[in-house]
Amino acid sequence: MPANRRERKKAATRQALAEAARRLFLARGFDEVTVAEIADAADTAVSTLFAHFPGGKEALVLGDGGERERALTAAVRERAPGISVVQALQEFLAGRGPFDDDPDPDHRRLAALVVRTPALRAHARILWTGCETSLTETIAEATGRGTDSLSVRLFARYVLEIPDVAGTEQNPAAALETAFAHLRRGWPELA
Repeated sequence: MPANRRERKKAATRQALAEAARRLFLARGFDEVTVAEIADAADTAVSTLFAHFPGGKEALVLGDGGERERALTAAVRERAPGISVVQALQEFLAGRGPFDDDPDPDHRRLAALVVRTPALRAHARILWTGCETSLTETIAEATGRGTDSLSVRLFARYVLEIPDVAGTEQNPAAALETAFAHLRRGWPELA
């Protein structure tokens, strides 16, 4: 069913705010832009910005984590037959942020902005590690193990730390491969 007018206006406002923020952040740097400037560039009030992005400036770049969590768990749940949990998660991460080998130029610049901006990097880490419970549950379900399995919980946590650790390396794609090579050795039953 098509969204009603109110929902379309809300979506348009969210998009205008996100686009204005990205444009300003890429032009001047994250720390040099205020929420008032973003709201003004999107022709909205600061209160409107926070109504749409309660997480503030960081959420304008990284979202609220909901999409990330849904996509992450879907990578495991919807993996093709014969694809291991480890391979599915590596393929998922390989297409995101600093690991994406063929992003459009704006996404490449945004990924670089996140890596070099401490507040964005810290927020990204919080969003990733915030997926721990749902990823643990999804892996446990996919492998027939309990969510109380220390092994499954550790594996999920290690996977969720990869973007922060490997994403800042000189060659993020190679670092991603190294991280997953270690995970394959540590959890051969998931590989």
